[in-house]
Parts: sequence; C-alpha cells; structure tokens
Amino acid sequence: MPAYRLLPACKDHIWGGQRLRTDYGIPSGLDPLSEAWMLSCHPDGPSVLADGPYQGLTLPEYIQRAGPQVLGTRCRRFEYFPMLVKLIDAKQDLSIQVHPFDEYALAHEGQYGKTEMWVVLDAAPGAYLYHGLRREVGREELAQRIEQGALTGILRKRFVSRGDVIFIPSGTLHAIGAGLVVAEVQQNSNVTYRVFDYGRIGADGKPRPLHIKKALDVIDLHPTAERGFGPHLGSCRWFTTDLRTGTYDGACGETSFHAVLITQGSGTLTVDGASRAVKKGECYFLCAGSGAYRLDGRCEYLVIYV
Repeated sequence: MPAYRLLPACKDHIWGGQRLRTDYGIPSGLDPLSEAWMLSCHPDGPSVLADGPYQGLTLPEYIQRAGPQVLGTRCRRFEYFPMLVKLIDAKQDLSIQVHPFDEYALAHEGQYGKTEMWVVLDAAPGAYLYHGLRREVGREELAQRIEQGALTGILRKRFVSRGDVIFIPSGTLHAIGAGLVVAEVQQNSNVTYRVFDYGRIGADGKPRPLHIKKALDVIDLHPTAERGFGPHLGSCRWFTTDLRTGTYDGACGETSFHAVLITQGSGTLTVDGASRAVKKGECYFLCAGSGAYRLDGRCEYLVIYV
C-alpha cells in the first residue's frame, strides 16, 4: 500500500501571516494564511488526497471507500477519526482560550473535546506562549480577572525556542504568542472558548465573540504540571507523536495508520517498494498494515499514530 500525500485545508484567521506559504510551501491563496490542517477528517476542513488512484477524494471519503482497516485496530475504540494535525503561523498573538473535555463538549457542542500538543518549529527572538496557571485560583477570582482584563497576571508565561514541546490537556488555559510557527497535534475537534482577545475586531467589523460562561465551566483551576512521555514527544489516548531526523526505518503495523509530517529539509520516503521525494511542509498518510517503510535524507519529521 502506498503513502498518500495530503493537501491541507487552510484557514485565514486574522492573527495569521504568510510563512506557511513562503517557508513551508503550503499551496493556498489565503491572506493571511493562519492554519493548514495537514491531516484532517473534520467536517470544518478535511484534507484531500493529492495523487494516486484516489486523487481528489477527501481523507474521510477515502477511508469510507477503502474500509476502516486502513485506520488500524486501535481506532476501533473511537466513534470518530481520533486526531487532527495542523501547521500554525502566528504573526499576532492568538486569543487566550480553553478547550472543553469530552463530556462537556458533547453535551454543549455536539462534538468531542480537545487535548492537544504543540511542537515549536520556529520562534522569533523573545517569542512566548501562555500555558496554564501559575497557581491555584478560585472560580470567583478567575471570573473577576477576566472581567478586569487582568488574566495574564496568573498565567504561566513561557519563552520558547525551536524544538520546545508543550502538552495541553483539555481544560488548560493557553495561547500561542506572536512570532511562532508550531505543529499542533490534537484531538479531532474544533471547539474553542475564547476568554480574552485583546479587544480585536473580526472580519465582520465587530469584536470577536468571547465564551466566558462556558470557559469558566471547564477551566482547570489548578497550576499546570509538567509531563513526561518517555521516548515520545507526547502521548495520550488519541495520538502519539515522535520526532525523527535523517534516516529512519519504521513499521506501520495493523494497529494504527501513521502520519508523517515533514518539518525541515527533504528526503525520500519508501513504502511497499515504492519511493517518492518528500519535502518540508508535506504530510503523508500511511495505511495501517503498510509494513516496513524508510525515510532517507537530510530532514526532520514528526511520526504520528494512535
């Protein structure tokens, strides 16, 4: 079975820039180009197979036609495709926000919640992000700080550089700061509750909506703890992410598909005896059961699976 290159669904949120096009080769005419959904089965932006016998099908259409076995046995426990992989270019600060956990999101939004992780691919000097709370707070204090515009005083501000990894469970307040390009691996959801947005005006000429009541229902009021994932960059029920550089001999067994996102350089990907050139800004879907594969070249890439 071959590796399928995916064309991303692209988004033009007001805080984005153009680096996904200029530095990562993402094919899009959007301006700004804020997000590229590299591996997506979400109805708000599914990725599309770029070539091969299924060229032009969305990823969910391909899976429906090929059968659930292409996802692997571990995916049988999910009622939905488990993950979504993005590239994000933050020319400006993103809103301070939170994502709900599954139970709340299903009850209020009709879709699942969102746990995610970021891998910093590029960072301007002095770039930072917000990642959870510095100390435990009460709901009343939190609500008051949001109302007074004083929320950042209790957030954990983290200066970052290329290669840093941040794991963000649902319920964690967070925000990507200006000057960052990140790869985001997340649970398959598009539910975001904005808590603070710097008073910005949206494309409709009105202040972008906030979701404070819902946010207060789901925010974890405890300080954020560091997590370790052994040999992995991050791992949870919905995804595991590994970082590889240079030559790598992998195996895609019956348990899970593999997604390969090239984050630096170029090389050659060989699957089932077929080789193809790959480069920065491309994402490949390997069906479960593809077997041994090899990536050669001066490149860096994320390997993501269930």
